Amino acid sequence: MYFIMKQLLRKISSIIMAFVVLFSTMSFTFSEHYCGHKLVDIGLFSKAESCGMEVQMPSTSKDCDLKKSDCCNDEVKQFQGQNELNTNFSTLDFQQQQIFVASFAYSYINLFEGLDKNIIPFKYYTPPLLVTDIQVLGQTFLI
Repeated sequence: MYFIMKQLLRKISSIIMAFVVLFSTMSFTFSEHYCGHKLVDIGLFSKAESCGMEVQMPSTSKDCDLKKSDCCNDEVKQFQGQNELNTNFSTLDFQQQQIFVASFAYSYINLFEGLDKNIIPFKYYTPPLLVTDIQVLGQTFLI
């Protein structure tokens, strides 16, 4: 039971670590469109759709000089991911290198370590009762 839980915990932690690396290196854009103070649309990886109430550019007429204020507002937020995941081991001091080598050697040695005792899961089960001998019925024998 302990061995199964250890394997399950190892698999779950490796999946979580893979997602952490994936999401820390991924960058994305988050776009919001406000009309007044009310949020109208949200766009992830794309531009948010407008509500259609933007102020049109007035015609260049000398008779009419109308100016309206635009009530709509677009906000774009960009989240940049980490670009460099390389680690330079030459910057580690001697104590950190010792810890790295010791932990690597310990994990490598324990990689090939077997179970403490041989566990036979069917040790206390009795075999099923034979009603008829199937080989004799079909007259098939291994030579």
